[in-house]
Amino acid sequence: MADRTRAGIVIGADRESVLAVIADFPAYPEWAGQIRQARILQTGPDGKATLVRFVLDAGIIKDEYTLGYTWHGDEGVGWRMVEPGLMLSGLEGGYLLADAGTGTEVTYELTVALKVPMLGMVKRKAEKVIVDTALRELKKRVERG
Repeated sequence: MADRTRAGIVIGADRESVLAVIADFPAYPEWAGQIRQARILQTGPDGKATLVRFVLDAGIIKDEYTLGYTWHGDEGVGWRMVEPGLMLSGLEGGYLLADAGTGTEVTYELTVALKVPMLGMVKRKAEKVIVDTALRELKKRVERG
């Protein structure tokens, strides 16, 4: 995959609270922008999702795909595409969490590969919008409680 798009934000909550929202996949359509459905297909021994099927509606990009998740304790989670969709051929990323005073610094990394050709500059801009929007929406969801 190509270079990752990366951004960060500080959320006024502890790591556990942030991870609880990240791990609540069925609730994603309530706060995660273009996600219309997120269905857990498999969980690990700790009860956390390891395979999740998503339905995405991001305007010109409508797709369904499956991501595999790897949890890193309270330090974050990574994902990679295990079943591509019609438009998305690859998706890899993660949330990295670190203490930040009375809150949590959350860094989001994302790389998107499309089956359709797209100028690199346009693709990077789209990735940046996705990452920035996801961080803002995660912050709102966590801080509302």
